[in-house]
Amino acid sequence: MARDQAAAVLRMDPGYAHAPPKALFTFKTPTDIAQYVVGSDADIGGFSSAKLELDSQGHGRFFGDIRTEVRPQMQGKMRSGYAGFRNKMRPSLFGNVTDDLSLYKYLCLRVKAGGDPQTRNGYFVNIQTDGPIETDLWQHRLYLRGNGEWEDVLVPLHKFILTNSGEAVNSNMAMMSESIKSIGISLLGGNANIQGKFELGIDYIGATADVNDLPSTTPTKTEENTPPPTSQT
Repeated sequence: MARDQAAAVLRMDPGYAHAPPKALFTFKTPTDIAQYVVGSDADIGGFSSAKLELDSQGHGRFFGDIRTEVRPQMQGKMRSGYAGFRNKMRPSLFGNVTDDLSLYKYLCLRVKAGGDPQTRNGYFVNIQTDGPIETDLWQHRLYLRGNGEWEDVLVPLHKFILTNSGEAVNSNMAMMSESIKSIGISLLGGNANIQGKFELGIDYIGATADVNDLPSTTPTKTEENTPPPTSQT
């Protein structure tokens, strides 16, 4: 009921062209890194591991080992093969601090894929909004060139899919882009049997209304023009 009521809210045309680029999160200092929480299936008895640290060049480094096996007593009781991070909740006197991206068309991330080649196709971007269902999560595949170079990846905000507990939700509800609580990245290897050492460099997460208006000059890739993979996690 709450989800259907939220879907009925009408929104005005945001007028993307009037919004300058917006930096949301950076990964350049120990203070920056302290803003994030990291987790993996090891938290519930799995064997994956994950860390988020600064590298020697002053960039974020998300790395670890993704494993799909589970302990015998947990067979059929848990999903394994995942690791991820997101920004911590930002409480204030008036509730959690949120970001308003209603004037933006793309989420942009400057990242660099490393680690075992098979792990580079399993990343997702996750957004949690201040919506009516606390466990709802908006998700989009993070397609990477995976050539060991920095790249700016643009993900259209309107193409994020609503999920809950790891499953897609059949709903016409639009993302509450004016009230975003957290943004993160996860590596999901369970369904696709992706295993191995993973590493993802990350410099910033931001938003833009124009593919030509970014905080760096690295050649860009827009998810709208990227074909879907043959397998999904």
